[in-house]
Amino acid sequence: MKKYPAIGILGGTFNPIHFGHLRMAEELAEILHLNEVRFIPSANPPHKPAPAVSAEHRAAMVQLAIANNPTFKFDGRELARTGASYTFDTLSSLREELGAHTSITLFMGNDAFTKLNTWHRWQELLNLCHICLVARAHTASEKSEGLPKALESYLQAHYTENSEDLLEQAYGCIIMQKMTRLDISSTAIRHALRGKHSVRYLLPDEILSYIHQHQLDYL
Repeated sequence: MKKYPAIGILGGTFNPIHFGHLRMAEELAEILHLNEVRFIPSANPPHKPAPAVSAEHRAAMVQLAIANNPTFKFDGRELARTGASYTFDTLSSLREELGAHTSITLFMGNDAFTKLNTWHRWQELLNLCHICLVARAHTASEKSEGLPKALESYLQAHYTENSEDLLEQAYGCIIMQKMTRLDISSTAIRHALRGKHSVRYLLPDEILSYIHQHQLDYL
């Protein structure tokens, strides 16, 4: 069967971007045989309070962090859009740009998936992309425990354990991948910076330099 060109999508506030984001993208690109991973900073996240640090600064840090990896690409489409940064709108825009013959895989953490049924037009997302859940569990039955009934059915209907399925069709699958767990969070980094604690080795040195240079609200 024909294999499609494949891209991964990593969205988020990146407030700030750190090695957890970068390592996850690197491993998923290798495991899923992706041609590129697009980092898409959220300008106005609908499920979170607006970040104190501007979208422009967060985007600049993403560009700095991924500059030396040819597989990683910056995508600023949510910054150019007014209103809430809905994933459905972003994926619709990507699908229109890339056409019907590119595999698009949205990266998502387990915690986000448990709330997917609160997202804008969530039931239509798999008409536009695949979803890769970053998970410890490898089976649908393990993951579906404790999920809302609608999401449990959604997962069971679309679940695959075969990563080749993501290359042989452009959208429609949910897969889980176990990978290196780096216990790093943007929240913990912000708290550490405000407490005057070291965050070295949690994020790239150039990002820390950027934070200090621009005296961002983390300090």
